Amino acid sequence: MLRLSGGGPRPEPAPRYGACPQPPMGAGHWSAEYDPRPVAVPQARAQVRRRLEGWGLADRGDLVDTAELLVSELATSALLNSASRFRLTLTAAHGVLRCEVEDGGRCVPQVFLLDALARRWGCHEDAVGRTVWFELGTCGCD
Repeated sequence: MLRLSGGGPRPEPAPRYGACPQPPMGAGHWSAEYDPRPVAVPQARAQVRRRLEGWGLADRGDLVDTAELLVSELATSALLNSASRFRLTLTAAHGVLRCEVEDGGRCVPQVFLLDALARRWGCHEDAVGRTVWFELGTCGCD
């Protein structure tokens, strides 16, 4: 049997995420559904701001403004390309904010701002419709 000096077993080191703030425990995931009406776009935008502020991410440079702008683009696309309700989902963990908009549309969206501002983005279709998503870094260094 091999014995090591220095006491018992060493604990596994905790993962480090540098200067990336983490949402409070129990936070970091939120979702809501909106009616296909023009008022839904500013409602979704305001909810993004409230959630990110509540998660402590409001002081991360222009993260909130960028997320609001991109959610506006996706919500507007959902209204123009689908007559159905749409769902906005926000997830924040490990230095990444992911925003998804699910709607009943079928076409690939025009996403000029996503190309310019998002770290990554994508679109996939299923039997019900499509989901367009984007990711932003929350570390302030992206």
